[in-house]
Amino acid sequence: MQRKRYYYLIEVQYLGFRYHGWQKQPKVKTVQGMINRTIAYVLGHHEFRTLGAGRTDAMVSANRTAFELFTCEPLEIDEFFQQLDLNLPSDIKALNIKEVDADFNVIHSPKQKEYLYLFSFGQKNHPFAAPYMVYMRDSLDIPLMQEGAKVFEGTHNFLQFCVKPSPDTELVRTVDRSEILPNDVYTASFFPEENYLFRVIGKGFLRYQIRLMMGALFALGRGVMTLENLKGSMTGEYWLPQNFIAPPSGLILQSVEYD
Repeated sequence: MQRKRYYYLIEVQYLGFRYHGWQKQPKVKTVQGMINRTIAYVLGHHEFRTLGAGRTDAMVSANRTAFELFTCEPLEIDEFFQQLDLNLPSDIKALNIKEVDADFNVIHSPKQKEYLYLFSFGQKNHPFAAPYMVYMRDSLDIPLMQEGAKVFEGTHNFLQFCVKPSPDTELVRTVDRSEILPNDVYTASFFPEENYLFRVIGKGFLRYQIRLMMGALFALGRGVMTLENLKGSMTGEYWLPQNFIAPPSGLILQSVEYD
């Protein structure tokens, strides 16, 4: 006889600087691995499974993302949530929990993701900024990068903005919003006076897509490539060098919102 399963959607935030990405892997510290370890401690057993809303790369942070928890016994939700948040390490925080049904799927249910990438240039940053913001040594043409960011908006084939796609990978994706703005979302006394963010919003993204987009914009801002080159990369008329990928530490999964 099949055992009944219970389903919970849990929202979390984390600083990814000391983790080797979201997905549990042997012999390295990951966010999912740490969460699973904490859940096992709180429940007193390992008869559960977790599934993340998506995978973040090593050193990438998340302000608001989610994972689904599958159990064979119902939870005392308030007590479990309190103990989960209390026992998670200080760089992971549980934000919310709710019970869902078997029809909900944390990966395939309709949702929208927002990513931010924080960066600066000019005078070198305070070392404390390193987990949150990437420093570029070269001068950047911000107005040109702002124009370039708009090239990504709409529905395009993002073949050149994906690493090692499989034959089944859906390369056509829609970007609802793509812009570069002065950063007024995250502030700190040790951040440089002038710093910027790259905001991208859409329903789903390819592996390394945001970092490759940011890398292309850095190349544009440095004068390594032209705006016409960037436009050509969306049609296959121009092929980007494979080393155009931005460092991971400036990337933040800002939010995952479900319909």
